[in-house]
Amino acid sequence: MQVKIINKSAHKLPHYETEASAGMDLRANISEAVTLKPLERAIVKTGLFIELPVGYEAQVRPRSGLAAKKGITVLNAPGTIDADYRGEIGVILVNLSNEEFTIENGERVAQMVIAKHEHISWEEVETLEETTRGAGGFGSTGSN
Repeated sequence: MQVKIINKSAHKLPHYETEASAGMDLRANISEAVTLKPLERAIVKTGLFIELPVGYEAQVRPRSGLAAKKGITVLNAPGTIDADYRGEIGVILVNLSNEEFTIENGERVAQMVIAKHEHISWEEVETLEETTRGAGGFGSTGSN
């Protein structure tokens, strides 16, 4: 699938690192470093603008290395970029660690996955089909 992109950053286009990668890294496009204090959040711009086909979304997700090693994650994970959005892609990052974290220009701050989605229509009914699980919530499918 071809997707139109405008790159106003000084960085290369997002790309798949391996043949089987689902996501492409997004890089910070900032004029000066941004330091996030513990529990602080910021929108980090990427310099990228995309035009997705209707029926697709771009999901902005945390990078596992930043999350595990530094406690940096995408606050609204996954963030959704709709097919009709034409603005600059921004990433809402939050620092969940106890230490300050500095974001440098060009740093890989998130990953983007392109996903197909469906539109539905609701059918209001009085009952739903029964299942074994029923209304069981969190942890109801087992103890392990």
